[in-house]
Amino acid sequence: MDQLAPDLKYSPYRFFSAERWAGFRADTPLTLTEDEVRRLSSLNDPVDIEEVRRIYLSMSRLLSAHAEASQLLFHQRKVFFNVPDVVKTPFIIGIAGSVAVGKSTTARILKELLARWPSSPKVDLVTTDGFLYPNEVLRRENIMDRKGFPQSYDVGALLRFLSAIKSGEPDVPAPVYSHLTYDVIPDEQVIIDRPDILIFEGINVLQTRELPRDGRAVPVVSDFFDFSIYIDAEEDLIHKWYIDRFMRLRETAFRNPQSFFHRYSQLSEDAARAIGEGLWANINLKNLRENIVPTRPRADLILRKGADHLVQEVALRKL
Repeated sequence: MDQLAPDLKYSPYRFFSAERWAGFRADTPLTLTEDEVRRLSSLNDPVDIEEVRRIYLSMSRLLSAHAEASQLLFHQRKVFFNVPDVVKTPFIIGIAGSVAVGKSTTARILKELLARWPSSPKVDLVTTDGFLYPNEVLRRENIMDRKGFPQSYDVGALLRFLSAIKSGEPDVPAPVYSHLTYDVIPDEQVIIDRPDILIFEGINVLQTRELPRDGRAVPVVSDFFDFSIYIDAEEDLIHKWYIDRFMRLRETAFRNPQSFFHRYSQLSEDAARAIGEGLWANINLKNLRENIVPTRPRADLILRKGADHLVQEVALRKL
């Protein structure tokens, strides 16, 4: 993780090997089974029960401490304002990182672990995919080849959703995305009703904006986060994982006639691989370099993965 901290003396992070990080789990119980971990893992993501013990239990303990501290501050503010009926707002965890790096697996495992704390908090998970503009809009704006880039999201809808969640509103709707049809599903929503914890996962959730000249408030998605996590890996590893996943999907999900990518399942292996390489080079690599990696230093916690897709190093922002 040297590129994250060229001078550790002045770094805002503390760095830990995976082995040292594992020791911070203390007495945090393992509440997931091996079968459950397998079910929660994404395609081509080899996270197993040992990785949960090594990395995720310490994360669960850390997030528990942050959530409890947030609740304490909330109660102190109620006393400060002398308003006893203020609605408690959810603790929001943002998870960012490239495609194929394992964000979805991390989000799902954390959701299950956090929901099994002794206090049995209500934990919901929402991804930013549903907030992408529909393909019809992307085609009309001629940015279909920039799907996943910041401009392809309905930022206004994202901010309205998170603002409503943070305001403690009940029954807040979020749009739903289909990875099969590669599009937002019209008129379909998931309802988020005042969870104790909300995990919000997406490649560009730590994006910033240019500062306004007049000093007016310009909110960004991460303004609503209480804690943020970035899943990191070397560029060449992410490239390999992306192509491996693409080729696996060619043999599985792409074979469904309803799949947006069904045509790729009809190609030869070499032709399909060439398509995957083109998608990587022309879309995902550009997005990674231009928009995703630059947001890494804004995260509270950085999980650095090695060639085996398992976490090797952890960086935690100093208090």
